[in-house]
Amino acid sequence: MKIGLFFGSFNPVHVGHLIIAQHLVNQSDLDQVWMVVSPHNPLKEKAGLANDHDRLYLVRLATENHPKIKASSIEFGLPKPSYTVDTLAYLKEKYPDYSFSLIMGGDNLAGLHKWKNYKYLIDNYDIYVYKRPNAKLDDIEFDTSRVIFCDAPLLDISSTMIRTMLAEGKSIQYFVPEVVYKELMKSSMYPKKKYS
Repeated sequence: MKIGLFFGSFNPVHVGHLIIAQHLVNQSDLDQVWMVVSPHNPLKEKAGLANDHDRLYLVRLATENHPKIKASSIEFGLPKPSYTVDTLAYLKEKYPDYSFSLIMGGDNLAGLHKWKNYKYLIDNYDIYVYKRPNAKLDDIEFDTSRVIFCDAPLLDISSTMIRTMLAEGKSIQYFVPEVVYKELMKSSMYPKKKYS
């Protein structure tokens, strides 16, 4: 089975994330996409990051009825901060019969040279890349023979935007899946003002 690993903070998960995952399931040779909730991305600040299990719970809610898109907590039991190369080594040991690939935005591909053991990643794993506005991909100086560019439909939505809208008392309905919306409205995972 070929698994695409879509790593992210998913802080919170929104419809843009799910459209990318669905596009990869539809348009690539991947059998499944695992949305890997990262406890802490070493290249990002931890401030503003909701509880790991809350973020995982929302991804599970968003994907629970999908046969090919799954939530994964695989990094929760690994040393922090999480490095993709270490996670892949663990997955290869745990699931020896599976083949793993990476899914990332063009902005991540442009910064891949900053990742731990990035040359090992580009030599040993297929990398599915969806385009991101303002990602400068012309200056990449490493081998991209295993990079597969995907024209996934992109929405100009970010988790930061969702959190800001909540804090300002604006509605996030339709920006997140309905089950996630209902959960966020009744929970205190993120600071929010009452929407009126």
